[in-house]
Amino acid sequence: MHKLLLIAALFAVPAAAPLAQTVAPAAAQKAAVTAPQVASHYAQLVHAGYSDSLQSAQAMQKAINRLLAQPSAESLAAARKAWLHARDFYGQTEAFRFYDGPIDSDEGPEGRINAWPMDESYVDYVEGNDTAGIINDRQQPITAEALSELNEKDGEENIATGWHAIEFLLWGQDLSATGPGARPYTDFVNGKKPNADRRREYLKVVTDLLVSDLRDVQAAWAPNVKDNYRAEFVAGGNESIRKIFVGLGSLSRGELAGERLEVALASQDQEDEHSCFSDNTHNDAIANAKGIENVWLGQYKRLDGKLLSGPGLRDLVAASNPALAQETTLHIRASVAAAQQIPAPFDQAIQGERSAPARAKIQTVIDRLIQQSKDLAASAQAVGIERLNIVQPE
Repeated sequence: MHKLLLIAALFAVPAAAPLAQTVAPAAAQKAAVTAPQVASHYAQLVHAGYSDSLQSAQAMQKAINRLLAQPSAESLAAARKAWLHARDFYGQTEAFRFYDGPIDSDEGPEGRINAWPMDESYVDYVEGNDTAGIINDRQQPITAEALSELNEKDGEENIATGWHAIEFLLWGQDLSATGPGARPYTDFVNGKKPNADRRREYLKVVTDLLVSDLRDVQAAWAPNVKDNYRAEFVAGGNESIRKIFVGLGSLSRGELAGERLEVALASQDQEDEHSCFSDNTHNDAIANAKGIENVWLGQYKRLDGKLLSGPGLRDLVAASNPALAQETTLHIRASVAAAQQIPAPFDQAIQGERSAPARAKIQTVIDRLIQQSKDLAASAQAVGIERLNIVQPE
């Protein structure tokens, strides 16, 4: 994750153009949704999202433990599949960031969980250097405490923990133009690759640490706890609504449109790709876009397939400006649909001339995310929030 600048940004948003009335007259007769109702349901969504992320990460942990106990092509493939599945649920939770909540406050674990881009040679061997990295330094302890301390030490790309460290250990460097990394399972077999024992130990420690961090974040949003973050948030009134808008606006513009798509599109460098080892970047973008839509609508399809639904920002905005609420909904849905059209693998889609069809599809996602960030700012104004601290791309 590139470091982003958190700045106070007053959005001067022009009045929305008049739209055809798309809200049924009966909707106006319903009792208006209140800020406390939206904040309370949002907290329920957050807890559900982190619970599913934790549960899917625990399933990944079990698959990785099976790989470590008995390395084989089959157990490695199963661990990779579990990573991809768990990654989708975590990606949707990124809409809960950017306002100094439990995930990314000064003491929060976000940097340990999802920091990127990663210098692979900081952790393990790379092409041209068989002895690179922490794994191949037998003097370096491999513990949760040691790796946490080493994460981002002396450089933002010195990533030692989290999703992308696990991803690298499962896939290895992506040296293919047509597919992901191809680390062999023998890297985890004693006698087949130097320091296989430390590679196994490292993968277990960082996986256990990820699960532990997700459990802590989930607990901060647990219901019926008097002194956790959720209790404070639910009682926060309009300030909590402001935080929700900050999270959605920051992910829309600064992080997803900016750091994750614009930067890579401009540099055409695989090192700027989010999940570069697994070639999962296109799915990361879809999950992030869906996470924004979940919060806006107040709806979330859970790991077990059930739909959690309740009052969202859309309903709160609709009470003041139905046309704006409808327009924002349409633009957010268009962003999700555009993200679903990003070609894979992403590292090849960013290549070529500006007018190349694959690049044009990525640019469409960027444009729609920028538009929805403006809609979100206008929506915040519609419910009386004039000033937002929005993360902007550097």
